[in-house]
Amino acid sequence: MTRVIHTGDTHIGYSQYHSPVRRQDFLDAFETVVDDAVDDGVDAVVHAGDLFHDRRPELRDLMGTISVLRRLDDAGIPFLAVVGNHESTRGGQWLDLFERLGLATRLGDEPVVVGDTAFYGLDHVPVSRRDDLDYAFADHDAEYAALVAHGLFEPFGYADWDTETVLTESDVAFDAMLLGDNHTPDTAQVADTWVTYPGSTERASASEREGRGYNLVVFDADAAGGDDRVEIRRRALDTRPFVFVPVELREGEGESRVRERVREYDLVEAVVHVEITGEGDPVTPAAVEEFATDEGALIARVTDRREVETDGEVDVSFADPEDAVRDRLDEMSLSTAARDVENAVRADTVPDANVRETVKRRVEEQLDEEGDLDAFEPVNSADSDSDEQPDADESDADGSDADESDADRAGPGEADAESDPAETADPDPAATDGQVSMEDYL
Repeated sequence: MTRVIHTGDTHIGYSQYHSPVRRQDFLDAFETVVDDAVDDGVDAVVHAGDLFHDRRPELRDLMGTISVLRRLDDAGIPFLAVVGNHESTRGGQWLDLFERLGLATRLGDEPVVVGDTAFYGLDHVPVSRRDDLDYAFADHDAEYAALVAHGLFEPFGYADWDTETVLTESDVAFDAMLLGDNHTPDTAQVADTWVTYPGSTERASASEREGRGYNLVVFDADAAGGDDRVEIRRRALDTRPFVFVPVELREGEGESRVRERVREYDLVEAVVHVEITGEGDPVTPAAVEEFATDEGALIARVTDRREVETDGEVDVSFADPEDAVRDRLDEMSLSTAARDVENAVRADTVPDANVRETVKRRVEEQLDEEGDLDAFEPVNSADSDSDEQPDADESDADGSDADESDADRAGPGEADAESDPAETADPDPAATDGQVSMEDYL
């Protein structure tokens, strides 16, 4: 029998709402998972990617993570992991650093046997490169086998990766796929194999309303019962509370009614989201946010869903605003990268608060994949109709961005990519942006 904690999407270093307290919350949640692993004496902690929120984590995030991993190492519990899309870099992975320090094992196409289970890994791979994968894994002689992977797999939400293809084309018969990337926990069975997401360990967006947690996975036919060989149980994490306050204003009601509704909730040290609908009077969001903060909220955000009436009529000369915008963009000599940025800015799937980070990640992605910078060259308007346009609806399952950065060791059968001048080491990166690069440690 092998018992492991399956977690992922810890996003350490994420300063959500630009709050240092929220930044610490993400590290604290990961530390709680490790505390549970030590207290429960599991055989391993399996992390399915996006340990960090950014490919350039700051020194304090690295030191905090190392401190947590050392506690796991002191307890003799291995940390097995793959690289996610948020944290992947060009010239080496932070996971490689932890492996060199003896604090982690990076999973790949060779089996890592813990107890009677062989674990394999598949880092995040962009959609454009998945046709090159051959899912060739080395043989094992363990009783059970599990594939740890990062991506949006079927049959779960936002899926763009065919799970059945992975399972049927693989050289190894897997008893379970332990996944990361989708922040919504869920479990299904595909081709007689259990496929599961543990969800994120902290709320990375307001859309993640349900409680956070992780999976306890047991590889043992007797424990699972019936014909199953794997048992998957979800465990909850005690994380910072998010309070959602719906307010429907009737005619004549305004800010005072919003305050009444806010007072009905326990806001102490919580992240508070107030959503206003209805036909009432105008409300000043900043005033409501200040009131909620005075009531004890750590952070308060107000969203007014009501339509704003205008004093005069607006004469629109086209039937569809989207068509008009697209026609105007087609007349401009925008580069492929510029069109990608434009789609990110206007995409309904990217929350306003995450647009800046999304644009940053997409530009970094272009720099990673286009060593000759062709993506940044202007495109003649005459040729623009034939150019392939980025999909504005393609976003991460966490709702935060649509990053599809290349992993340095993407997975079995993946060829090495060319080096990228955008990732050239700065002689003193910390002096320029307050962050450190991989090369300073390896």
